[in-house]
Amino acid sequence: MLKNILSPADCADCLICCVFDRYDLWETPTVPAEMKDALSELDPSLEFISKGNSFRFRMEEDEDGLYYCPMLTETGCKLGDSKPVECRIWPYRVMELRGQLVIGVASICPTMYNKPLRLLKEELDNGLADIIFAEAKKCPDMIKDYSESYPILKIGMTVSEFLGGE
Repeated sequence: MLKNILSPADCADCLICCVFDRYDLWETPTVPAEMKDALSELDPSLEFISKGNSFRFRMEEDEDGLYYCPMLTETGCKLGDSKPVECRIWPYRVMELRGQLVIGVASICPTMYNKPLRLLKEELDNGLADIIFAEAKKCPDMIKDYSESYPILKIGMTVSEFLGGE
């Protein structure tokens, strides 16, 4: 989804989006029930935590205090292009700020951090924001509370418009 601005090679070299510490577990992607069921068939050992009408992977803390996505392998994500929407759009993030939906970008992504914000905003303005907001409409649990570490690149509709209308 982000191949215009983020190459698969850049992601494969980094994988920072697949590793969490206890302070950023809120970033763990949500998956709708249908995807949870399909993932459970793929790997029956997976465990999930309920979040609203969606689910998150249950991850165990390692000896370094880190949590690794269970879909992460030595060669990248075992889901490929079928990964959860939040993974496909990261480091963009849909957030709610004072009743308004916004799209921010994670400054922790080393590749995106080195790109001009103008370029990242243009990508959103060229249709990516519409796709992201449409995906959030299908899975509202992917909307996170706003975090100051995410510069806002796009302001969308109000949450009441989002929940009430098309």
